[in-house]
Amino acid sequence: MQEPTEVVGRNGAQARVLAGVRSAIIEGRHAPGEPLSELALAAEYDVSRTPVREALKQLQIEGLVEVRARVGTFVRSPSRREVVELFELKEMLEGMAARLLAARGPVPVLDEIEDNLERSGRAVAQGDTEDYARLVHGFHELLVVGADNSQLESHYRTLMNQLAYHRLVSASLTRPGRLGASLAEHRNVLELIQEKDGFGAEFAMRDHVRSSERATLAADDPLAGGTPLRKEV
Repeated sequence: MQEPTEVVGRNGAQARVLAGVRSAIIEGRHAPGEPLSELALAAEYDVSRTPVREALKQLQIEGLVEVRARVGTFVRSPSRREVVELFELKEMLEGMAARLLAARGPVPVLDEIEDNLERSGRAVAQGDTEDYARLVHGFHELLVVGADNSQLESHYRTLMNQLAYHRLVSASLTRPGRLGASLAEHRNVLELIQEKDGFGAEFAMRDHVRSSERATLAADDPLAGGTPLRKEV
C-alpha cells in the first residue's frame, strides 16, 4: 500500500533538512553553541516548521544539538571527556577496519588509497592544510569502506557524526609538524595492509588515531572556530 503523497512529501522534507543541518554542523558552518531557530531553518529549506522540528529531534538523538527547555535549540559543544571517549571508539573501529582490509588482499580500494596518499603528499608539500584535511577524511573513509563490513561502516558513520570530525581534524593539523607526521602514519598503515600484515596494520592505525587525538586535544581551539571544548562533567 502506497503512503499518501502528503506523508511522503513530509518525510522527504524532513530528510532534506536533517541532511542539510547535519552537514552544516559537522563541517562547522553552524558553530558549537550557535542557536538554531526553527523559523529561520524553515525559511532556509522552504519547508514548514514540522519537518524542521522532527529533524532537530533526530539531531538531538545523534548528539549534535541540545534542547534547552524554554530557551531554544543549540549546536552541541562536546566535553573533553566525550571527545576522548569517542576517539577511543574511533581507534577501535579503524584499527579493525585496517585489519579486515589487509585480509582481503589486492582489492581495487587500495589503488584509491594510493591515489589519496599521492594527492595528500602534494597538499603537504604546498602546506595546504584545508585540502589535506579533506584528503584525511577520504583516507579514513576508504579504509572503512574497504573493510567490507556493513555493521562496522554503519557504526563508524554514526561515530563520525557525533565527533563532528572535520572540525576536530582541521584543528589538529594546525599543530607544528602534524601535517607531515599524519601523512607518514597513513603511508605506514597502507604499507602494512599491502603486506597483508593485519595485526601490524591494526596497531599502526590505532597509533595513528591516538596521535590525532593528542594533536586535537592540544590545539588552542579544538572546534576550529567554535567554542573551546567544555570541561569534563
